[in-house]
Amino acid sequence: MGKMDGKVAIVTGAAMGNGQGIAKILAKHGAVTVLADISDQVFETAEHMKKDGLNVHAVQMDVTRHESIRQAIEDVIGKFAKIDALVNNAGVVRLANFLDMTDEIRDFQFKVNIEGVWNVTRAVLPYMKEKKYGRIVNLSSVTGTMVADEGETAYATTKAAILGFTKALARETAPHHITVNAILPGYILTPMAEQIARESNPSNPQQVIDGIAGGVPLGRLGKIEEVGELAAFLASDESSYITGTQIVIDGGSTLPETVSVGV
Repeated sequence: MGKMDGKVAIVTGAAMGNGQGIAKILAKHGAVTVLADISDQVFETAEHMKKDGLNVHAVQMDVTRHESIRQAIEDVIGKFAKIDALVNNAGVVRLANFLDMTDEIRDFQFKVNIEGVWNVTRAVLPYMKEKKYGRIVNLSSVTGTMVADEGETAYATTKAAILGFTKALARETAPHHITVNAILPGYILTPMAEQIARESNPSNPQQVIDGIAGGVPLGRLGKIEEVGELAAFLASDESSYITGTQIVIDGGSTLPETVSVGV
């Protein structure tokens, strides 16, 4: 018996990266898992998982458009009659120094990262309240809530906002037996991280990855499946007495009090 047997879960931004890892692990633990993404790559991702024997389905969804969300959620309810768990993973990042960032770049990140979480949750929550059961897991980040680098002002703001959203909604939905929690990833080996490494050092991107890993106490980047296992715990009944909190998964990268300096 898997911890998610009999449950129906939706994961946004599931075509690749953390979303893909989360969807895979939820399905591995027995959930009927719906992969939602704006990219049609989500269908290919779902097909690969089906070949591994996982019970997954794909829907195309733009988290910034109410009609797109409505159609996707109605499709899920039509097929499965309920939604037990929602993982709000869809997110974007565009780096630029504060004075150089255009309103368009800022608003794009705000719209996907904040409004997207708001929009999808608002569409799903009535079905959870009707069943008097639900698990909502929001992907925040250590960025904005604990640390930040140059060029991350807009992104950091959105991820901090998700944490505030998580806590307030957890209080509001607790009487309906719905829990709301946040995951705060640090350095995870995602396609985005690999792309940044290639752009930073086209001739040897692995050197960039190794350099990042050298600053992590556990000595490596996290795996998307490890984020998935944490999400599965928070989306299951194992976490039934946990709500309104955040869990960091960063290999200890936010632990050092001082920066190591080579001699």
